[in-house]
Amino acid sequence: MKFMVSRVRFTGWVGLIVNLILVVVKLAAGLLGHSQAVVADAIHSLSDTVTDIALILGVRYWSAPADEQHPHGHRRFETLVTVFIGLTVATAAVGIGWDAIRSFGKPSHPPSMIALTAALLSVVVKETLYRWTARIGEKIGSSALIANAWHHRTDALSSVPVAIAVAIAMVDHRLGMIDQIGALIVAIFVLHAAFRIIRPALDQLVDAGAPEAHRSELEQLAIQVEGVRGVHAMRTRYIGSELAVDIHIEVDADLTVADGFSIARQVKTDLLEQGPMVADVVVQIEPHEGDE
Repeated sequence: MKFMVSRVRFTGWVGLIVNLILVVVKLAAGLLGHSQAVVADAIHSLSDTVTDIALILGVRYWSAPADEQHPHGHRRFETLVTVFIGLTVATAAVGIGWDAIRSFGKPSHPPSMIALTAALLSVVVKETLYRWTARIGEKIGSSALIANAWHHRTDALSSVPVAIAVAIAMVDHRLGMIDQIGALIVAIFVLHAAFRIIRPALDQLVDAGAPEAHRSELEQLAIQVEGVRGVHAMRTRYIGSELAVDIHIEVDADLTVADGFSIARQVKTDLLEQGPMVADVVVQIEPHEGDE
């Protein structure tokens, strides 16, 4: 657990520092280079810093061990942080889109090369940060870290239409409105990313079960244990990004209590060690009544 916490915090700090640098660079380049799209992209990077801070502070709470008031642990705090990240991304999208719509038709200076350079730099830096953060998030199984990685990728993707819009406006000064259209496209990209972040987190908060593929994998792991004659009535729900599993197994009716307990313990061990992100398992034993 300490390793997971240190990895999340380190990743969060790296993302925070990189985003702060990008905010300053893109904001200065957007203002000096007369590009509303680049300024909008800087605001998006600023929203990234908010989620980086939430990640750094939140890991302290969701990594806390289970206690009497929270017997299943505190992983729901990670889900709440993920929802917060998604809402922050959505808010940034609405703000960027509204500013772009308000500025349509207003006269503006043509953007310059400094604005284009900042947009291209953002694509490279944020895509690199996305790949690095996502790889760590998948390795340690952190939904909040993966959500933050997607926030980095939206910044990279949104900088692509920004760069295109700035380049077009530089080639033909009469097409200055392209810059505002680029900012609006940024908003659409960001809003879509917010939906992808929030949707799975909300499923976790309302106790959605595991997908069918994971359920089948859990059933196969249980039925392969020696002594298990049948599996049924399995229920799953998410605790943060991990699963709690309640499963009924059938064993021969003439087994001793100790033998039945030994089989159930092996099922629990296999599900915890080999199952897809399983945090807790409750195994209930029933007598196998034969083919009839």
